[in-house]
Amino acid sequence: MAKPKVFEKPIGVKDYLPGAVAKLRQIEREVLACMQGWGYEQIITPTMEFYDTVGVASATSDQKLFKLLNNRGTTLVLRSDMTAPIARVVSSLLKEAAFPLRLSYHSNIFRSIEEEAGREAEFFQTGVELVGDSSAEADAEVVALAIASLKAAGVDRFKIAIGHVGFLNGLFEELLAGRTEEQEALKACLLGRDHVGYREKLRSLALDASVQQELEGILRLRGGQEICNQASQLRTNAKGRESIAHLCEIWDVLKAYGVCEHVLIDLTMIGDFSYYTGMTFEGYAADLGFPVVSGGRYDNLLAQFGRPAAATGFALKTTRILELLGDAEEQGTERTLILYDAAGRDEALAKAQQLRASGASVIAERGTAEVLAGIRESEGMGSSFRYKGVQYSGLLEYLKGGAPV
Repeated sequence: MAKPKVFEKPIGVKDYLPGAVAKLRQIEREVLACMQGWGYEQIITPTMEFYDTVGVASATSDQKLFKLLNNRGTTLVLRSDMTAPIARVVSSLLKEAAFPLRLSYHSNIFRSIEEEAGREAEFFQTGVELVGDSSAEADAEVVALAIASLKAAGVDRFKIAIGHVGFLNGLFEELLAGRTEEQEALKACLLGRDHVGYREKLRSLALDASVQQELEGILRLRGGQEICNQASQLRTNAKGRESIAHLCEIWDVLKAYGVCEHVLIDLTMIGDFSYYTGMTFEGYAADLGFPVVSGGRYDNLLAQFGRPAAATGFALKTTRILELLGDAEEQGTERTLILYDAAGRDEALAKAQQLRASGASVIAERGTAEVLAGIRESEGMGSSFRYKGVQYSGLLEYLKGGAPV
């Protein structure tokens, strides 16, 4: 392998220039403030975790984990999600804290990718975990908060699709009893949103016409509250019926929140992580083909850390939202330029410190009368001006000891 050039970086990571960083931090601030308003407290966990604890409990497949060895030969991983690290904290440092716990986070996440995949190996997520509440109200709360968080981030046009893994499991167990391999193949098609492949797989199973009709019919179970009523007519076991009842209750709570215009029920939604145990959802922005938020219920994860508890949550794909919204506009409109010479330096730098202490953004630079004249001539000294590629809203000059103007 050729030695990388000095300006190259690994596949899947990127540099963020000032405009992008300004927008990223704005999204982070607004979303975390929204979450705090709902009673969620921010948590920070280490970038590195033990493979044998958080790594194996993670929803990320083993081949997508970044692994490294410490000086004792112990395998570590870079965090590939925030749910497993938070489960570790809830079961250790917060083991005496009463449920429910409401925790939020903003972190960079690392997942190994194939070079040709065009995906990111490092990206940002902002999310919440609601631990210790198994109710439909808890599931509805995280969906409603996801909607509020998207709005806080600046995403206006989006839809949240919610489903329930128990419904599909119950339906397949009833109609394809004992045919585990076929069930998994059909789920894989649904997970990949491959509806054509799903239909083709069904037709290859030589099912009774009524069974095939019902299993094909779930592809049309996408809409509002009427979908719950239609699903309740299908042949499913007790698990499936309980799942539909739970989903209908979630919808009722979302109606109370007044957010159903952003939500649709999609009973082919099974979630991307194997540890989802109930309600699962994804949110899509109108102008982006990838989900900008995803989440769901994962009631089995915390038991792996010795403190069994129900849990639900979501993660905003902050990096994708940044792509959708674009970089921040020019941030220099409230920046002041101070020009000074040797005689005016003490006074100029003292003034700069005074302005910065009051919250202003100030650049102090040594200059000359000719530089000052050039600024005034080229820019006309309107309400704002540019100097050396930077936008300013004000100018002070301390040249040859003269008073500032």
